[in-house]
Amino acid sequence: MAAFVLVLVATPLLCALVAGFLFTYAVVVMPGFKVLEDRAFIRAFQVTDGVIQRGQPIFMVVWLGSVLGIMLSALLGLSRLHGVDLVALLLTGLGYLVGVQLPTIFIHLPLNKSLQAVDTELADAEDIARARSRFEDRWNRANGIRTAVAVLTTLLLMILLLRI
Repeated sequence: MAAFVLVLVATPLLCALVAGFLFTYAVVVMPGFKVLEDRAFIRAFQVTDGVIQRGQPIFMVVWLGSVLGIMLSALLGLSRLHGVDLVALLLTGLGYLVGVQLPTIFIHLPLNKSLQAVDTELADAEDIARARSRFEDRWNRANGIRTAVAVLTTLLLMILLLRI
């Protein structure tokens, strides 16, 4: 039981850090970038995203650790929890994977990659404006969903931890 409790303590912490990261982008970073002209917006996003794309080690530990924690919690919970607690844990984990990780893989990473490919020095103003237009609203909408799901996941995991 000690390993399960340790995982259930670490997992909401990691999910909270992911939620905080996503929340910061939603309420500080992207609104700050929004006021920039198109070329500066793309360049600013390229620079910040580049830190992540180069595999910033602390970010990677937190992001991948949250996924591992969710999966370990579910696996260990199968033999340690019953009834509503088990169902809540499994649904919370599934919600996190579907609501945070899948949008990251299928929406954010491709959008980020497309913006990384824009040469802000050589592209003309129309191409820059089109690139931003294809990126910004969709990225922000999907990030709002990821943020809400990550926060809800953290809250539900903390409630579950208090119940056991």
